[in-house]
Amino acid sequence: MAMGAKAKELKAAGKKVYDFALGEPDFDTPDHIREAGIAAIKAGHTHYTAAPGIPELKKAVVDQCRERHGLEYDPTQVIISNGAKHALHNIFTATLNPGDEGIIPAPYWVSYAELVRIAGGVPVIVQTEQETDFKLLPAQLKGAITPKTKILLICSPSNPTGSMYSGDELGALADIVIENDLLAIADEIYEQLVYGDHKFTCFATVRPGLQERTVIVNGVSKTYAMTGWRIGWTISSPELAKAMSKLQSQETSNASSISQYAAVAALTGSQDCVAHMREQFAKRREFVQKRIAEIPGLSCPEMAGAFYAFINIKEHLGRSYNGKQVDDDSTWCLELLEQQNVATVMGSAFGAPGYARLSFAAAMDDIKAGFERIEAFVKSGA
Repeated sequence: MAMGAKAKELKAAGKKVYDFALGEPDFDTPDHIREAGIAAIKAGHTHYTAAPGIPELKKAVVDQCRERHGLEYDPTQVIISNGAKHALHNIFTATLNPGDEGIIPAPYWVSYAELVRIAGGVPVIVQTEQETDFKLLPAQLKGAITPKTKILLICSPSNPTGSMYSGDELGALADIVIENDLLAIADEIYEQLVYGDHKFTCFATVRPGLQERTVIVNGVSKTYAMTGWRIGWTISSPELAKAMSKLQSQETSNASSISQYAAVAALTGSQDCVAHMREQFAKRREFVQKRIAEIPGLSCPEMAGAFYAFINIKEHLGRSYNGKQVDDDSTWCLELLEQQNVATVMGSAFGAPGYARLSFAAAMDDIKAGFERIEAFVKSGA
């Protein structure tokens, strides 16, 4: 968001900025979803709802989960929140006592560790490697577990890397979760943005008995281009859902009533809009992967899902770019923005110095022009 703010400054000064910093679809919310929001206002759905969400949306969530993953839940196990970030806050606050540890593979979405700290927990960051597509290995998970470990957080497909675990890979981690009596938090917000031959696997499905110790986090922001509507949710055990409902009732009450009705339309209406957006993301992903490979010294793992490229820029650090010395990823990204008007996010923000995250949730023409500028910036280093 800091890089996004800097990009806005440049835009305000009249400069054309190629903004690949924010993880936000560039599509408008589909018409039928917007119309549902308008209809909700006209119908008078402008009052408080029950704190954990309206029955129609909770039912739509469990119906979609059943259809997509074969999992059975009662609607009472769903808590509708003000976006997936709020959902994660609910989980950590309801489950972590002071000093409890939560294992978070890095690179990780920037808010994970801070939300654990806010709840009084201790984030245990486990560094993964590009050679293994930034996936947590079973041996790494075992090595990070202590008597204080309470949770494991997995994001698949991943923000910021775009990597995704296979069913077998998730199963190996699930065995350790079960063996050590951990709670698994599965951030699956990008589950419908998967490309090529890759197949998404819901973490809760990979082992018998895992559903009861997994909290699924999801929402409408990425799949339906509804970032500003602020609707996310958790699906969890009845006991945890009850605790999170009590917590949310004290902190925020319900998520926006209008947004909830719009989200019902998103989940229950035509999914053609999702297929269209996914098709466009797939084309951009293919182009981005090709362009990165063409620029000397840049690399990234294959993006199986989401809409990010996590680019290794280590070969281009320790150089001077038009008289500006660049020794770390933060300075590299800042100079790329200052000199070429291209906004990305430094990998150190995600716990992985030496990388830059680029979102390809942008128009193809801007992506093409932006990569011309990235290439020019890289070649200017001496």
